[in-house]
Amino acid sequence: MHEGWAGKQMHETETTTMANHSTAAEHPKWMQHHFSDPIQQRESVKFGMWIFLITEILFFGGLFCAYAIYRAWHPEVFLAAHHALDWKMGALNTIVLIVSSLTIALSIRSFQLDRKKEGMWLLVATFLLAGVFMVVKYFEYTHKFHLGIFPGEFYNYGGFAGVNNPHIFFSIYFVMTGLHGLHVLIGMGVIAWLVIRAARGAFGAEYYNPVEVTGLYWHLVDLIWIFLFPLLYLIH
Repeated sequence: MHEGWAGKQMHETETTTMANHSTAAEHPKWMQHHFSDPIQQRESVKFGMWIFLITEILFFGGLFCAYAIYRAWHPEVFLAAHHALDWKMGALNTIVLIVSSLTIALSIRSFQLDRKKEGMWLLVATFLLAGVFMVVKYFEYTHKFHLGIFPGEFYNYGGFAGVNNPHIFFSIYFVMTGLHGLHVLIGMGVIAWLVIRAARGAFGAEYYNPVEVTGLYWHLVDLIWIFLFPLLYLIH
């Protein structure tokens, strides 16, 4: 009887071990164990990113509401002050971000087709384009600082004779473009991490979730700038 019980226990142990080995074999190393299959993980990650993007839309939506209110209160300030912005630099940055959205979308497609090196270099191109955007913003900001155009109480530029409180426009300009620039820098950091992982062969046809959700984030950054550019640079 004792031998029968011991045999039963041994059989159950072997069955459990085989099940664990089978589960490990079914779970790729990149898949979290609390997901039942790769599709569930992919959809869960995308859903989580969409929730995050909704919070970002609400955040910038509040800033756009503030812009609309202050513009309605001080239309003459916004009309006069926007002439201090270089629309050519704004247009250049618009083109740069649109192209960067294209490169990251092509990168996702390359990984889906298992063209790993191509996907990695497209990520590098996206990173470099983001860098170009930030360099242009650097020159824009430093030029304004040189003139004395600062946000809020630090504003000391006297180039708008007859216009009251031009600092209102520039406070909104620096807040909105500054927060957008911060999002660009965060995106650059994530893309740099993706490039390092892609160089190690981490992404391919079976696994490209991080690239895909980063692409969603980057498209939102691009979309926000597409709204910022005409509102700040092309006011009439």
